[in-house]
Amino acid sequence: MIVTKFGGSSVADSTQFKKIKAIIEANPARRVVVVSAPGKRYSSDTKVTDYLYTLGSHLKYGVPDDRLWNAVVERYKEIKESLNLTIDIEAELAAFSGMFGKDIDQNCLVSRGEYFCARLMSDYLGFTFVDAADIMCFSYDGTLDIAESEKRVIAAFEKYGSIVVPGFYGAYPNGDINLFSRGGSDITGSYLARFLGASIYENWTDISGIRSADPRLAENPKAISRITYEELRELSYMGASVLHEDSILPVQECGIAINLLNTNEPDHPGTIITQDAGDGTPITGIAGKKGYMSFVVRKKHMSGEVGFYRKVLSVFERFNISIEHTPTGMDMFGITVSEEQVAKHTHNIIAEIENTLGATVTIERDISLIAVVGRNMVGHYGICAAIFKILCENQINVKMITQSPDELNIIVGIDGTNHAKAIRALYDGLCKEALL
Repeated sequence: MIVTKFGGSSVADSTQFKKIKAIIEANPARRVVVVSAPGKRYSSDTKVTDYLYTLGSHLKYGVPDDRLWNAVVERYKEIKESLNLTIDIEAELAAFSGMFGKDIDQNCLVSRGEYFCARLMSDYLGFTFVDAADIMCFSYDGTLDIAESEKRVIAAFEKYGSIVVPGFYGAYPNGDINLFSRGGSDITGSYLARFLGASIYENWTDISGIRSADPRLAENPKAISRITYEELRELSYMGASVLHEDSILPVQECGIAINLLNTNEPDHPGTIITQDAGDGTPITGIAGKKGYMSFVVRKKHMSGEVGFYRKVLSVFERFNISIEHTPTGMDMFGITVSEEQVAKHTHNIIAEIENTLGATVTIERDISLIAVVGRNMVGHYGICAAIFKILCENQINVKMITQSPDELNIIVGIDGTNHAKAIRALYDGLCKEALL
């Protein structure tokens, strides 16, 4: 049995629905389908989810805009009418709009993008619709109740055989909707594959697998045919947006392979993600993410002060700030964090560290982190030297460097203005010419 998840571009309109039906009918093992909300049909189009987020803001402040909801309705009507579906989606949409008001649950509103898409898809495929709110069960602390969710997913599959499930959301015990993070339909599909013991988890998008660098930044980057779970998590976390990083662990823990495929090019083999991807080139891929900043903490003789690092890090913990990296020196160390996450707390954090710990703090903004990732870098001489040489030749200063203990990645911090330039240069030097 295969679990298939189709992203927003794959369900953008009736033409894409037809491609999905051909894919499902090509392999009868594809019996579980997870869908996102309809995405962009063309570059200047708007995703249904974005319409719903905007609509939610309008409703919250008592300034409803019928144009937003009408745009959503038209997307679903186009799919129904073009495919001659029998489901009365207009009535369902109208009934839901009757709930609009300042007090409407924002999570419920946003989740309807996937909900209505799944309603149409189940009718089109002849599969049974199963609401994610009935099978993806969240505890009140916001974590997924694995045992209860697994029990319900298995029961639904055994009862209906072939099902369509909306991604991105589930429900608390009281029935209120809870969302995974944006792009969370990948996570829904991953958990369904795990719970049902799927032979493979197929994730269908609008690109043919993973490239070794962002094609918007590097010229015609090479395709990656096989990659490990760990490499993909590193690349996804650092900005390679092919697959949500949180969707990897559920299948990794039980050894289910992921196949990233292209709905518009279904015969392309895409990229296979497994625990052991075998031998290959030293560098698997390069990815980067902008929008970081560094708190540089200075204090004389701090290296001999037991517990000092812990005390500083606990300040960030109290503000619920996730720390990315902590490069160190004798009397100083840096704390690299997301600028967006820390924006509201910067001054309070600085004040607490300086006033309670006797240190001085300076900040450095607009840092970009670039990750060079490869399972075969272990024991391979000269990669760090090559990275520094390439950046030096392109007049890009390195502000920070760190390497994971398993040598899976090397991360450098640079000025954000050089983000695209650095990725292009590193790809050309490491992947296209020098080491491969």
